[in-house]
Amino acid sequence: MSSTALTTALRHPIGVVARRTGLKPDLIRAWERRYGAVAPGRSDTRRRFYSDADVERLRLLRRVVETGRSIGQVAILSNEELEALAAAEPSPTPDANGDVAGTFLEPCLAAARRLDVAELELHLERASVALSRNSLLERLMVPLLHRLGELWQKGELRPTHEHLASAVVRSFLGGMYRACDTPATAPHLLATTPARQRHELGALIVAAVAAGEGWRATYLGPDLPPEEIAAAAREKGARVVALSLVYPPDDPLLGDDLRRLRRLLPSTTAMIAGGRAAPAYGEVLDEIGSVRAADLPALRRELERLRRSVS
Repeated sequence: MSSTALTTALRHPIGVVARRTGLKPDLIRAWERRYGAVAPGRSDTRRRFYSDADVERLRLLRRVVETGRSIGQVAILSNEELEALAAAEPSPTPDANGDVAGTFLEPCLAAARRLDVAELELHLERASVALSRNSLLERLMVPLLHRLGELWQKGELRPTHEHLASAVVRSFLGGMYRACDTPATAPHLLATTPARQRHELGALIVAAVAAGEGWRATYLGPDLPPEEIAAAAREKGARVVALSLVYPPDDPLLGDDLRRLRRLLPSTTAMIAGGRAAPAYGEVLDEIGSVRAADLPALRRELERLRRSVS
């Protein structure tokens, strides 16, 4: 086989490409679908296979995105143009505490203050390249949402700023969980918020975490009564219903809603609850046998335990 034919031969599965480029598989798939960054072939079983040329192009794209440009701006460029851009600017460096994630938090907040959608999207995209999936969610997305909420409550951000930032983050998280390819045999998880709990981004983070852990994740949207959540769980054959409880922490109706949801769900469907308001409902959550996940590592541990219990 000639060197040209070898370069263009489709012979690398996505796991190999991820190791060689340092890009997460779901990000590779997102760049492919949204921006046409590369065009892998497909096997008879629909598995993606990439060439050496695809691997090299993805390496170049990563280097350029790390310098501060968005993938949407550079995906159309030639390899020669990408090489020139990559050589012209440095990559992000850790902050004073050695935390790469920390270098993105304040720029994201500054973009939100300026109502600059494009800049906020750019910082999130750069972070998705520089950080592992878990670090991105735990060390950037969660702190970012907390800070946005704190600044809004203090009056340092107007509702307009908070709403704009939330819309950008919502789109970003939705892309994260939808970009994951999971087999049809994987267990199913539904993520949502109960009625009157309208802060939805925690549930989207749960969906993104679950998808990254190999679950078929479905985000149902926020503010759903128990009957609707249970109906969706039965239709999907969900192994887990995950609830995000953020605000309010003192809803007098939520306890009865949670009890009714547990009665309506199949006995084989587990419940997991988390979020800043979850401790306020701890008594009823314990009563109905719902697991409380205090943070994302705890959520991942519980999902792993549940996977082992059905394998």
